[in-house]
Amino acid sequence: MEPAVFGTHDDRTLEQLHDVASRAERAALMADGHLGYVMPIGGVAAYDGRVSVAGVGFDIACGNAAIRTDLHADDLAQAAVAEEAADRVAVAISFGMGGTNPAHDAPTDHPLFRDDAWNAVPTQHRERLREKAREQLGTVGGGNHYVDVCTDEQGDVWVGVHFGSRGLGHAVASGTMALAQGAAWGQRVRPSETLLELDSELGRGYWSLMHLAGRYAYAGREWVARKVVEILGGRELELVHNHHNFAWRERHDERDLIVVRKGATPAFPGQRSFVGGSMGDDAVILEGSQERSDAQRAALFSTVHGAGRVMSRTEAAGRRKGRRRTRGKIDPEAMRSWVKERGVVLRGGGLDEAPQAYRRLDEVLAAQGDSVGVLHRLRPRIVVMAGDEGSGP
Repeated sequence: MEPAVFGTHDDRTLEQLHDVASRAERAALMADGHLGYVMPIGGVAAYDGRVSVAGVGFDIACGNAAIRTDLHADDLAQAAVAEEAADRVAVAISFGMGGTNPAHDAPTDHPLFRDDAWNAVPTQHRERLREKAREQLGTVGGGNHYVDVCTDEQGDVWVGVHFGSRGLGHAVASGTMALAQGAAWGQRVRPSETLLELDSELGRGYWSLMHLAGRYAYAGREWVARKVVEILGGRELELVHNHHNFAWRERHDERDLIVVRKGATPAFPGQRSFVGGSMGDDAVILEGSQERSDAQRAALFSTVHGAGRVMSRTEAAGRRKGRRRTRGKIDPEAMRSWVKERGVVLRGGGLDEAPQAYRRLDEVLAAQGDSVGVLHRLRPRIVVMAGDEGSGP
């Protein structure tokens, strides 16, 4: 079946989609899609009893969470208040590559660390990975991962976060790829699609570890979001939470399938999701259309996970060579001006994450047709990200 394509995309991204679709039962590409490793970001692929390790990706269970609080926009109206809040978030939460969570209330004793799924990690690597995961739980990481404080059309304050399973997910993906290629866990191999039969030993092990990484990501995002609510002095009223790098058992057109979403958000009828734009653009709370439209079915009940890049990180920020960096397409002053004009208090955020490097979220949502509706539009007031060190697990 020909894959469903929402929006417009470059030839390399479409070529990647069609390559994946040639081995899947069905496939689709969301309007925020762009080139990825093996499978395009924004891609959805459905398999019969198999899961794609590269499809889920190296950041297993990356996703978004948003909490609506009892705070009001007036509580952040004074610039000094917003500036102080941004500083406190930047200090309390760990951002950047390889960071650990120093907080006294970090969830290091979460039940997930006693889950039987850890037995799927080879014995000689198990405790080291578990300890790394303990240290990183509740850290945000680098790249496009962030904490946002936003206000909606009614003035309610929301706290949003975007990140995944950190080093745990990366180790699971890379370790499974190595084993599938006949190498040892921890040995570096060339990234490949790595389609695993779920009734195989390796497939069952990966599936259990993927779900472990999913629980880990959920715990980390909720801890960070709630920590920020606490810093702001607010109270949680509702939570919207989704993975967008994951695989699910689902039924589509009377068939039981494994649906892999890589940078795509589940959007079944009535299902809500939090989707960010960029550091200088609005985010949204979405809901899957109740009508079960043709667009929904074609998208395998999925939608965008963000605005989508129009420039690679290197294009936007230039290439780093030692302590020097070649000039990219994004002018630092233009980035600062964009953010300032929208009244955003920014901490961190490199040129590779500038708003100019992204599509506009309204455009990609329009390209998704009637499959989703916007419940709330969230204006960013505070954005905290890692600095200019790039992305990493």
